[in-house]
Amino acid sequence: MVARRSSQWYSGDGRNAYIHRAWMRRGLPDHVFDGRPHIAIANTASALTPCNAHLDEVARSVENGVYEAGGIPLDLPVISLGETQVRPTAMLWRNMAAMATEEMLRANPVDGVVLLGGCDKTIPALLMAAASVDLPAVVVPGGPMLTGTFRGAPLGCGTDVWKLSEEVRAGTLSGEDFLRSESSMIRSRGHCNTMGTASTMGLLAEVLGMTLPGVAGTPAPDSRLLEAAHGTGRLVVEMVEADRRPSTVLTRASFLNAIVALAALGGSTNAVVHLLAIAGRLGLDLTQEDFDRTGSDVPLLVDLLPAGRFLMDDLYRAGGLHAVLNEIRDLLDPTAVAVTGRPLVDHIDGARVHDREVIRPRAEPLLPNAGIAVLHGNLAPDGAVIKPAAASPHLLRHRGPAIVFDSIEDMRARIDEPDLEVTADSVLILRGCGPKGYPGMPEVANMPLPSKLLAQGVRDMVRICDGRMSGTAYGTVVLHVAPEAAAGGPLARVRTGDTVVLDVEKRSLFVDVPDDELDARAPSPELMRACASPERGWERLYVDTVNQADTGADLDFLTGSSGDRVDRESH
Repeated sequence: MVARRSSQWYSGDGRNAYIHRAWMRRGLPDHVFDGRPHIAIANTASALTPCNAHLDEVARSVENGVYEAGGIPLDLPVISLGETQVRPTAMLWRNMAAMATEEMLRANPVDGVVLLGGCDKTIPALLMAAASVDLPAVVVPGGPMLTGTFRGAPLGCGTDVWKLSEEVRAGTLSGEDFLRSESSMIRSRGHCNTMGTASTMGLLAEVLGMTLPGVAGTPAPDSRLLEAAHGTGRLVVEMVEADRRPSTVLTRASFLNAIVALAALGGSTNAVVHLLAIAGRLGLDLTQEDFDRTGSDVPLLVDLLPAGRFLMDDLYRAGGLHAVLNEIRDLLDPTAVAVTGRPLVDHIDGARVHDREVIRPRAEPLLPNAGIAVLHGNLAPDGAVIKPAAASPHLLRHRGPAIVFDSIEDMRARIDEPDLEVTADSVLILRGCGPKGYPGMPEVANMPLPSKLLAQGVRDMVRICDGRMSGTAYGTVVLHVAPEAAAGGPLARVRTGDTVVLDVEKRSLFVDVPDDELDARAPSPELMRACASPERGWERLYVDTVNQADTGADLDFLTGSSGDRVDRESH
């Protein structure tokens, strides 16, 4: 039997062991302390995180599985982040949630952990924590909601919010009908039903090897999610017995497989910052360029919004993640293992596609080259990303005059001004939205188009930002520009009227201004005022220590694993 970490608290006859045991004897019998594995259920359920509100029910199924396998389940509520609720942006709190979860796992007498997440930042934060503390850990993704309908048509949550709101601004949809769709958008428990960030990270958690095989993508209301949660409770006890830790599962091969899957799924650009941050906690050599090198030639096979037509319950019906992975099996590294201890590719044997409209054949993809493209140039010396699958093909090579906004407030105040000198060829630039500048890197990069252009029928323009966009969003949007404007990046020195040149095929992003002239410019005072450093609290710590987007926007002192050891007693 593996020596239990929890026995460091509970074994012996001394005063400290007495204290640790006595305070836990609130219904727990003697045999709880006889060497059975103690399993934390790190639960991000919260009424203020609507997508995770059902995770208490999931936790009970995990608990039953842990008991059945001979372990002791222990509920551990952890920080939850509701993407739609938290201001100024949930990304500001991802690192805090990861740090707090890591510290609670390390500080408490637990031998393993089941991680319950769903909404965008919760699964990345939990994986960052698990990578840092390196206790046996396994994820249960909360799963997507069922598809709602409005006027007989399916609604993709997030994506159709952007589309319908633009139609209101264009005058083609009444405000009354827009609001009427609100009660139809969210049909059931679960996270967004598009291939947004929540769906992407739930699926990639499995590709990384960190879930019970077959669970990712199961709709939240589906009874099979509870069945899988029960099985996960049994599995984590086995993992503790085998001393199977994240550091043995989360290898470079696992991350490269995730990049391949990201392209085939048409997943969110937010996966770039999250995967880089998780890898950083492990000290792995993973860079932004790996996303381009590994994923750029992978075909897009999944026809889901925002890049396609269908939704997550359609993907599950069509064969799910394993069917997709089987289509690209030859692109996966077979050395990567799952939390079962077996190679990931062993678990996709026999997976079949049941609907070729939803999951395309390899020979008939939606796009032949669908991976995230990483751009460089004098506007983004450390890189920027774009999702070609969600962009307009005719804009992937573009030259046009810049219209610069110094903050989200500036953009909202001016975007619909009748005298704004803008055409369909203009390049909209929004700055002051990076990790330091906002702070927290919000999902505002897919800025709305000027209403006078919408009225002319324009539905996409080149947009550039040092922030992020929702995984449910679409358009020709250049994101994660690094260094950001608030960190002294050249984006701070672009002026309205400068010519911007985008060439995705050449992976370039330039402003057509001589380097010496660009370097000599001072950032605008409006930008500096908008990006003033906060005075106290978490925001101050975050701004002072956050890394740039090209390395995952984690805090500089949190990179690298710290392990699970705590040598000092509490009394």
